[in-house]
Amino acid sequence: MNDPVTVIIPAYNEESAIGPVVDQVAQVMNDAGVQHEIVVVDDGSEDRTCAIAQEHGAQVVRHEKNRGYGAALKSGVRAAQYDVLAMTDADGTYPIERIPDLLDELQSADLAVGARVSLNVDIPVVRRPAKWMLRRLAEYITSERIPDLNSGMRAFRRPLIEHYLDILPDKFSFTTTQTVALLCDSHKVVSVPIDYFHRVGKSKIVPWDFVSFVILVLRLSMLFNPLKVFVPIALGCFFLGGIKLILDIIFTILKNDELTFMILAQPIVSSTTLILLLSGLQILLVGMVSDALTRRIGHRMSSTPTTRSEQRVGKQTSRVEHGEFVD
Repeated sequence: MNDPVTVIIPAYNEESAIGPVVDQVAQVMNDAGVQHEIVVVDDGSEDRTCAIAQEHGAQVVRHEKNRGYGAALKSGVRAAQYDVLAMTDADGTYPIERIPDLLDELQSADLAVGARVSLNVDIPVVRRPAKWMLRRLAEYITSERIPDLNSGMRAFRRPLIEHYLDILPDKFSFTTTQTVALLCDSHKVVSVPIDYFHRVGKSKIVPWDFVSFVILVLRLSMLFNPLKVFVPIALGCFFLGGIKLILDIIFTILKNDELTFMILAQPIVSSTTLILLLSGLQILLVGMVSDALTRRIGHRMSSTPTTRSEQRVGKQTSRVEHGEFVD
């Protein structure tokens, strides 16, 4: 990778790890001969995260209050001086030395993701079933294999990600949304196997975030591939309605003790059968209309020229969506 790179590090109360992480990023990029800058987005930390990041030579964008992982990444994207972006976490869990490998893959891909699938992966056992379920759901929606849905170590280009900033959430689901959105829009996503170490400090993810992730993936399906949701529901209604219709006919025959044309003069189809069959038809039609609108909007987005982010004027005066450069 010959292009200059901005490495974005979102951080919230990471004073124990941010210094070594910034130093390691600088060392790795220098060893690889890559021109770079390091942008740490301090998302309203209450400790010395901001000061330590500055002491170690990083550019710092500070949020006055905690706004979320995704909001920090958005501020980092807007603050970046260069168009090639890499991101990693501030807790020391990701192998920084693999960033050049992601950048190399980015030369032929739209998104390079560090997939936590190597032997040395320290993901808590209690989280693995939820991660597996989310990954399988996302694979169904995108019709693509996804080794790691929400890895926080990845590389991409700003002109592409700017198309999606409005739909990318401000919380932890930023990476999940980015992965699903790019795959649904047929962009090339490459996974690079990496290790994943035990984090320094306390995790910010709580168990009930799983429900939010599931809802998010379903919302993304409605936004990018609605037929994946509507068609199974419609087929389910048709199936149940068909079974109920057969039962209605059988019960009518048994009630009359014989099969004659007089059966046609009696009410055979129950209201439940009609509701199921009509509901299936309506759901299918709504899904088709949603799919048509999605494709039309997607075509208009892809044909709209990408606008460049505003260039920084100076660390003292520049602001990034309520985030402020500090010295």
